[in-house]
Amino acid sequence: MNKSNFKETFELVLRQCVFIILNIYALSKLLGGQFYMNGKLPAEIASTTLGEASGFSLAWTFMGHSYFYILFVGLTQLVGAWFLLWNKTKLIGVLILIPIMVNIILFDIIFLDVYPALANAVIVFLMLLLILFFNKEIIIAAYQRLISSPKNLKVPLKRKLLTIGITIIVIVLIFSFDSLIEYWLGASKEKIIE
Repeated sequence: MNKSNFKETFELVLRQCVFIILNIYALSKLLGGQFYMNGKLPAEIASTTLGEASGFSLAWTFMGHSYFYILFVGLTQLVGAWFLLWNKTKLIGVLILIPIMVNIILFDIIFLDVYPALANAVIVFLMLLLILFFNKEIIIAAYQRLISSPKNLKVPLKRKLLTIGITIIVIVLIFSFDSLIEYWLGASKEKIIE
């Protein structure tokens, strides 16, 4: 087996491993087996005060509070994992999964004291980085294409000033609209409370 075939085979094995691991975790989330779901707290957790609860119990309860959040993370893991199966979409899958895995790793480090889960997340993250490394030529070419601009493109001063003026106007309009929406939503909440 030559070096190129080994790299392709090893990358495929990594992609399939990540696919299997993340499908298990995603399905566990979607089927309600990973977090303490809202309304389905274990009796031991439900009878514990916030001050007495462990970081794990707080985190698992918090994460399970919103099924929409669980659905978002689970479906994102599934989509990213399935994209890893095909050569044409594998890098899109990696780009979807890296932020999810960074979030999971940080969450595990900050809130949980369950090191096997952290180790698993780090291993999946490292496999994703290896997939990127094996495709570094494609990534470098894409990056260079993204940052390249036509040479000798000189913008006249009038156009620069016009662009700056339009930018300032758009920023003022966006902030004004945002403030109006915040005031309107805040004002309507105060009326409901009274």
